[in-house]
Amino acid sequence: MRMPILLLSFFAATATAGEGQVFLKDRPGKNQVVAQCAMCHSLDYITAHATILDRAGWEKTVGKMINSMGAPIDDADKRVIINYLAQNYGK
Repeated sequence: MRMPILLLSFFAATATAGEGQVFLKDRPGKNQVVAQCAMCHSLDYITAHATILDRAGWEKTVGKMINSMGAPIDDADKRVIINYLAQNYGK
C-alpha cells in the first residue's frame, strides 16, 4: 500500500519542480482551461507548445488528454478549451 502513495508523492513533486507561476491570457475559456488542465499538469505546458501547435494540433492534444490520459472533460468544455487554446496560443 505504501508504494502507490510514494509514487503519487513523486509525481506530484516532479510535476511542479522548478516551475514559476504561469499567467494565461484573460480571455473567454480561460477558466475552463485552468480548471480542467491544471488538475493534471502545469499550465506552462500550454505556453511551451504555443509556438508549435495550430488549431489541429490543439484538437489532437486535447483529444489525447481525454481519450488516452482520461481527463474528465465533457464535450462542451472540450470545445471551449480548444477554442481558447487555438485563438490565444496557436501558431
